[in-house]
This record gives sequence, structure tokens and C-alpha cells, in this order.
Amino acid sequence: MFSVIFPGQGSQIVGMGKEFYNKFDIVKKLFKEADEALEMSLSKIILDGPKEKLDLTTNTQPAIFLISYSIFQVIKKEFNLDLHKAKYFAGHSLGEYSAIACAEYLDFQNSIRILKIRGDAMQNSVPKGEGGMTAVLGSTVEKIEKILNENRNNFFAEIANDNSEGQIVLSGLNKDLKKLSDVLKENKIKNIKLPVSAPFHCSLMKKATDIMRLELGKLEFKKGKNVLISNITADEIFNSDELKDLLIKQIENRVRWRESVINMINKKVTQFIEIGPGKVLSGLIKRTNKDVKITSINCEEDIKTIDI
Repeated sequence: MFSVIFPGQGSQIVGMGKEFYNKFDIVKKLFKEADEALEMSLSKIILDGPKEKLDLTTNTQPAIFLISYSIFQVIKKEFNLDLHKAKYFAGHSLGEYSAIACAEYLDFQNSIRILKIRGDAMQNSVPKGEGGMTAVLGSTVEKIEKILNENRNNFFAEIANDNSEGQIVLSGLNKDLKKLSDVLKENKIKNIKLPVSAPFHCSLMKKATDIMRLELGKLEFKKGKNVLISNITADEIFNSDELKDLLIKQIENRVRWRESVINMINKKVTQFIEIGPGKVLSGLIKRTNKDVKITSINCEEDIKTIDI
């Protein structure tokens, strides 16, 4: 049994998807539809940059979605591989929207529009330069939660991503993340400040939650073709009302990716197919379980390695 998974922010690179764009008309069509839906040339930013523009959250989110969705459609329509045979679809943060669209809960245009809104809302929840994220390596959720509790009068930070065994990401105001870093160093815990412009997946994103509640409320989700795994519960999503509610909660809450992977494996998933730029999720899964088969799809040659 296999799951199809979709990456989140951080996997973007200028020129991603260019091979697919140059070769397949279906991809050119999707890029054109994306530009029309967003009333801007997202395709130019993806294919030609500059990197600074692609790295703006408001562009990154629809861009990664567009690449994942395009590759999925190529696999389906040009190679006639039925990825809907998957037991689960899942995505990391914005990748959850790629999973939703590819599983046909929401159409392409509405998906890319809502991600543009989501990117804007998340970027503007906290004044630029005030918030950020820190990656913690080689520790556990329990240890980090203990440190946060013991220091709650000294600084405030929250676990944003539980990515894999030994990789956790925290969000907060930069002044608090500096204090956190000092405490982690005292405890000999390795930590790296990430090059992101906002503190995603924490309570500082409240303004974005309010915007997404309003915007998601306008959308009509259909019954999709595949069971989704939620970032919030690390478990199956059972209906479209629950899906909408979980997407709203996702903005301020922890991405429970490690638990999601463990849960899928416990439910007999033995193979993961990552669709989108980079191999970030494949790396995270290997750190959590070395025995499962993982395929990352970044180019046409990769598609030929799919065995389902």
C-alpha cells in the first residue's frame, strides 16, 4: 500500500518544473490558468525568478502548489498511472492543499487562489522582521516542551512543526527566539535560525486564521477520491466540514508530520510517493522510518521509477 505526499514551503527553487513546462502542453495550460486566476505572472517568477520574489510567502505557496499539481496531472494523463489507488493523500502545511486539489476535493483555480490569500495573510499577521522560526536538531518534542514550560516567564515560543525524529521547528518573536537559542545552547541542543520572514503555525498567526475562516467559508468542497491525513490530528479526515475546520486550525497549530507518517505506516502503508519540488519529505520520512520505500518525483525520469 502507498501514500501520495506533497511538500510545503522551503522546497522552492527558481526553474522548478521547467522540464515539465517545456515538454507537456498540459503543464503550459496549467501555468497559464494560474496566471489568469491570480491576475499576475506566477509562471515567470517560477521559471525565471528572481529568487527573492519566489521566496515571498505570498508567491511561494501558490508556486509550490502549481508544480505539485502539474506533476500529478502529467503522471495521471501522460503516463496513465492511477495514483488514486493510494491509501492516503497527505501534505506538509501548504502541501495539504496540493493533496486536497489532487484528490479532487477542490478545483484547481480555487485552490491556487486560496493559497495566494493564505500566503498574504500569513506574511502580514506579524510585522515584517519581528517574527521567525528556529529549527532544533537531535532533540525530542517532550524535551523541547519541558524547556518551553520551564521558561514561559522568560520567553514565549511554540512548536510549529514536528517534522521527524530529531527535527523540530519552533516559531515566535525574534527577541524570544534569541532567548530560546541561548537556553538550548546551555542544554547542548543544536538549533538554527531559519531564513523565513514570519512565525508560521503558532498563535501569532491569529489574523491569518480570521482571514482564512472567512475565505474558506466561501468555498464548496466536494467528496474527494482519496482519504486525507490531517496535519492537525495526524489522522484521517472524514468529511468536508471537518476538512474546512482543520484547514482553519492549521494556520495557528502544529504540523504533526512525524506522527502522520507513523500513523500511515501503522495502517499498512509501505511506500510513499512525494510529488513536487525537492526531496524534503523523503528525507524526513527516512529519519522516522528507514524501512519504507520512498520515491521523489522531480522530473520525467523519476516518473518512470514509480512502481504501484
